[in-house]
Amino acid sequence: MNASQVTKKLPAEKQDPRMMREMFRRIAPHYDFVSRAFSYGMDRRWKEDAVARASLPDNALVLDLASGSGDFSRIILERLPRGRSVAVDLTEDMLQIARSHGVREIACADVITLPFASDSFAAVVVGYGLRNFPDLEAAILEIKRVTRPGGRILSLDFFLPSNRILRLIYVAYLYANGIFWGTLLDGRPRTFTYIAESLRGFLSIDELSSLLRRNGYAQVQSRSYIFGGIGLHLATKP
Repeated sequence: MNASQVTKKLPAEKQDPRMMREMFRRIAPHYDFVSRAFSYGMDRRWKEDAVARASLPDNALVLDLASGSGDFSRIILERLPRGRSVAVDLTEDMLQIARSHGVREIACADVITLPFASDSFAAVVVGYGLRNFPDLEAAILEIKRVTRPGGRILSLDFFLPSNRILRLIYVAYLYANGIFWGTLLDGRPRTFTYIAESLRGFLSIDELSSLLRRNGYAQVQSRSYIFGGIGLHLATKP
């Protein structure tokens, strides 16, 4: 089973990089707040747990892909005394916020054509990003290209719970939260419903693990939070 067989029709904004860039430009000022609101305030703890599980060396060079406001980069710089983190995002507005938070190494780029040499990074971390890539398999291959042999990919993302009843409750929660915060913060009810909508074309936690294995990753591990609504993946490039 390949990626095209397990994904559904992509929402329109995921098919057009310009629409994606505009959407995230609009939500950039509220991105950190909404991440906390949608995660019951657990977002940073999950990211800290992810970095701890990766067991990176103190001097690791890390790529923070789809970095948003640079949350992962800040955690990495706090935890790795001699480490470096390069924040990469499709949206300049997000990177400006990352810079204001102390992230010094940034680049605006598309995941399919990263401006880095092969085997450059000890790890690539992706916070809520894989779900938004139009071509997930191509993105994983590009991430693998820039990762050193023995390096890690680390992904934290939204998923649909496997239990049907929980899935219905979770999607309803995401939509309701999206409408509430979109109306309050942006004056547009659908601004933050993209999280629920993006799950229509995404894989399950187990399917993403299988996709990583099929593309050459080893030691693939996954962990779920809030009954499977959030998934953490950790894998190694042989």
